[in-house]
Amino acid sequence: MKKSSASEGQSASELISNRIAELGDWRGKTLGRTRKLIKDADPDVVEEWKWMGTPVWSHDGIICTGETYRSAVKLTFAKGASLKDPTHLFNSSLEGNVRRAIDIHEGEKIDESAFKSLVREAAALNRSATAKRSKRART
Repeated sequence: MKKSSASEGQSASELISNRIAELGDWRGKTLGRTRKLIKDADPDVVEEWKWMGTPVWSHDGIICTGETYRSAVKLTFAKGASLKDPTHLFNSSLEGNVRRAIDIHEGEKIDESAFKSLVREAAALNRSATAKRSKRART
């Protein structure tokens, strides 16, 4: 399968940077800011570009995705239902058993400290699941 010319030879990080620049409005600024917070919270995070154009941040599994819509930037945490959220950042996809999301609308601010805590907790959950799988494979 041939890659589209827009993404040929570009890394996931470059594609995410391009998406942020292409948006050119509050959504780009919001996605860029949350990207920085994710990287600050987990310096070993891996940026990926999946599902025909979705920014993904992973560490031993998906931490979250960053989608942009006309009225919101949606950060969906793959295992969000298993994370503690004492400050109630999750405000979307609350009915599911696995995922949880944070929808950020124009003019809204996110509690940066609480957001970084969620990212760190999601990475730790992924690491613990990976460790359990490795242990089972060895026995």
